[in-house]
Amino acid sequence: MAAERGGKAAGTATALLVLVGAAVVAYGLDQLSKALVVHNLTEGEVVPVLGTILQWQFVRNPGAAFSIASGMTWIFTILAAGVITFIIWFAGRIRSVAWAVVFGLLLGGVLGNLTDRLLREPSFGLGHVIDFISTPWMLPAIYNVADIAIVSSMVLFMILTIRGIGLDGSREAKRVPPAASDDVAPAERSAASGDAAAQTTPARLATES
Repeated sequence: MAAERGGKAAGTATALLVLVGAAVVAYGLDQLSKALVVHNLTEGEVVPVLGTILQWQFVRNPGAAFSIASGMTWIFTILAAGVITFIIWFAGRIRSVAWAVVFGLLLGGVLGNLTDRLLREPSFGLGHVIDFISTPWMLPAIYNVADIAIVSSMVLFMILTIRGIGLDGSREAKRVPPAASDDVAPAERSAASGDAAAQTTPARLATES
């Protein structure tokens, strides 16, 4: 029992380290890229990187990811703070490295955009998020590294859910429905008893004769 508790504690510690690492990487890349954009690009400027496939376009977004609901900045600030609080509270239950990456990317992405809303113009809580990645062939919206981290966490979330991988890293086993097993068992027993009868009847007749 002690060994099992020790294994769980070690798994939780590893998952927490992975979660924090993923969050720090996502947050750091997001804030670094935004700082480079603000200092090197003019707002509204379009810089082709790979023709029309990938472009840098500096915009200030008052809304959510991908410029959604631009007039609801305060609501997204509160929601982001709630998400971060939930992840911190929930982190102790995670023992799967994959799930730790999910919540780490989500934490880093949400924290990256929340930092913009709290510290950038026009005011605290109403700050505009720096967006600069444009892929016109795929998405009409302009986004940033934090948005990529959030979407990546959602994709990984769906993959783990579909595969049935739990927060502890275990995978749900496929179970045979009880009704099916009940139907098969009597048939197997009947066949087995029939075979036994077929084998013992000739011997019994020979003995009796």
